[in-house]
Amino acid sequence: MKFYSGLDEALGDDVATTHVTLEMRKITKEFPGVKALDDVSIAVRRGDIHAICGENGAGKSTLMKVLSGVYPHGTFEGQIVLDGHHVEFRDLKASEHAGIVIIHQELALIPELSVTENIFLGNEVARSGFIDWDEAHIRTLALLARVGLNVNPNTQVKALGVGQQQMVEIAKALSKDVRLLILDEPTSALNEEDSANLLELLRGLKGRGLTSIMISHKLNEIAEIADAVTIIRDGVTVETLNVEDGPLDEDRIIRGMVGRSLESRFPAHTPVIGQTFFEVRGWTVEDPQVPGRLVCKGSDFFVRRGEIVGFAGVMGAGRTELARSVFGRSYGIYRSGTILIDGVPVSLPTVQAAISHRIAYVPEDRKTHGMNLLDTIRKTIVSAGLDKITHLAMIDEDAEFAAAEAYRSSLRIKTPDVNEGVAKLSGGNQQKVVLGKWMFTEPELLILDEPTRGIDVGAKYEIYGLIQRLAEAGKGVIVISSELPEVLGLCDRIYAVCEGRIAGVVDRDEADQEKLMRLMTTTTASAA
Repeated sequence: MKFYSGLDEALGDDVATTHVTLEMRKITKEFPGVKALDDVSIAVRRGDIHAICGENGAGKSTLMKVLSGVYPHGTFEGQIVLDGHHVEFRDLKASEHAGIVIIHQELALIPELSVTENIFLGNEVARSGFIDWDEAHIRTLALLARVGLNVNPNTQVKALGVGQQQMVEIAKALSKDVRLLILDEPTSALNEEDSANLLELLRGLKGRGLTSIMISHKLNEIAEIADAVTIIRDGVTVETLNVEDGPLDEDRIIRGMVGRSLESRFPAHTPVIGQTFFEVRGWTVEDPQVPGRLVCKGSDFFVRRGEIVGFAGVMGAGRTELARSVFGRSYGIYRSGTILIDGVPVSLPTVQAAISHRIAYVPEDRKTHGMNLLDTIRKTIVSAGLDKITHLAMIDEDAEFAAAEAYRSSLRIKTPDVNEGVAKLSGGNQQKVVLGKWMFTEPELLILDEPTRGIDVGAKYEIYGLIQRLAEAGKGVIVISSELPEVLGLCDRIYAVCEGRIAGVVDRDEADQEKLMRLMTTTTASAA
């Protein structure tokens, strides 16, 4: 049996296709105890931007891994037809040779290498057997310009933000002879401006004949850019909606995804706000890599009991740096500032000190800072509160299992067993595990950094409800989000961060996107 390695090699009978560049027919993929895909079929027309929607765990990413050879031929049932030829990919390299390039939701860059080195890794620009770094540098500049990223090509990737790293991934894909580009949650790490730039980039690529498949939970973006939408629910194809049959409607997509209507994106909530219990004054932190550069500049903010407080800002504004530095000084070099809990100054020099003072932090980058991918679900959920299940220096395994099961059920983590490894979960379910991990510590203040990144609309609704219930129980919640509609719909007060400073604060009743954007982008802005 030969494996497909180019469009000139076909397996089986040719398929008469005029406008369809890709067909996936009756794809079935099983894992132990789980049927991830069940007779899923999809047809993508040449030159289209085709979106795939579904709840977390519906099978979207699994389907794309089948297509790209991550799950090789023979590990699934069904057929793949590319430009009229039946194809079988043994690995990712074979699919890339055919012009299929996938950008996964979780980035695959090497932090210690430069932007140029990452872009051309495995696809080096060579001359006479040696890498031509000058030419690679020139090509990198051109690729970065195409994706709208203004960074030095020699910069190490670890010095870039998550959103910037995503743009490097896209530039890397464009450096190859790509004919079908697959993007798994491409804007999940981007702010609104960068997301808009990316969508415009996809339109430009479409204009030059490139076909794209886009997995996204941002239904407004899908409605704006997609030519067709295939909806998958519980591993089964529900339907495909074509824009030529009428404008794509977010509510229509939601009904297909969750099997019901969501009349409101946010649960009804009447806040009952108490006294200030957490306060930060004059918080100043230096960049750990650039001496003298301040990432937090005299920040002042407070949180009251029962209050949901939002932090909004463009990429690089310093929201995450502020949150991580407050949470046990886990980022940057502390220079000055005071933290008060119930009016009493406290010292939180370590993460353990922050946890002991009932503070929890759910990070934006779940795989780097949120969990150990070698651990199981049950071990991850209890990992930040081992003292609660430890007796005489021994972990009570029954208590560990009970805690993990409780959060698996309450957070609707899609897994057959809490003994499964977290690496096997979808991105959204991994996020739920990290949320459960910090909920287990019973915090009085919960800091959520991009809590719904990569989360489908139904799961978002559930997490919003959980946040509101925490507030109703008298806890304080901080929500950092790149999505302005999210902070506007969820938060009682919103701080705007600009270039390491808190530029202003707006009450929910007075807030709108225009007012927040003005504060987020004007360094001379003052508190509203």
